[in-house]
Amino acid sequence: MVFKRRDRRSALRVVSDFLYPPGGWNRAFQYIKHRVRRLPDSPERIARGIWAGVFVTFTPLYGLHFIVAVIIAHILRGNLVASLMATFFGNPLTYVPIGIVSLQTGYWILGREYVEGTQRSLVTTFVDAWIDLKENLLALFSNQSADWSGLQVFFAEVFLPYLLGGIVPGVLTASIVYFLSVPLIRAYQKRRRGVIKAKLLTIKKRRQRKAQKVDQT
Repeated sequence: MVFKRRDRRSALRVVSDFLYPPGGWNRAFQYIKHRVRRLPDSPERIARGIWAGVFVTFTPLYGLHFIVAVIIAHILRGNLVASLMATFFGNPLTYVPIGIVSLQTGYWILGREYVEGTQRSLVTTFVDAWIDLKENLLALFSNQSADWSGLQVFFAEVFLPYLLGGIVPGVLTASIVYFLSVPLIRAYQKRRRGVIKAKLLTIKKRRQRKAQKVDQT
């Protein structure tokens, strides 16, 4: 295969690269920012895509962020590629504070008391939920009995508060990023068009000088 990796990464390496990409998170963010700015679309459409991607990171739909971001971006008529890149707003550095803020807001909306420190690690909670879901689905096709009680507790104590609570900070953060992105992308595109125009003018002048030399000879 032409596009197959020559150095197959182990599962531990895959997890390690996700938690800390080669070159560090700052380099990864700079790369994503550069790629978003170079998208061939209007600043408003790109920013709407970014809005969708950032908003999705405040939802507990882990594993489905890409899909949901594209759907929202399509509804908003935003740039789909920008929505995918913007989901990296959610990463191992931001997921914990995002989760805590969303849970606290969700408990407040539901009229419950959120006691910090009583909940298990968010990562552990969601991993256990995915494992329970997989085992219960497999049990439907085997002689084993399915036990949905753990998932019911997860839905009531974590998923629902997270889902409801992520709406407010998600909309607020995504909107701030949107209004910051539009002028930045517009300025970048204008400057880039100027650079490209200057390069084309230089090439044109160079060709004209070569043509003049040929005529003189």
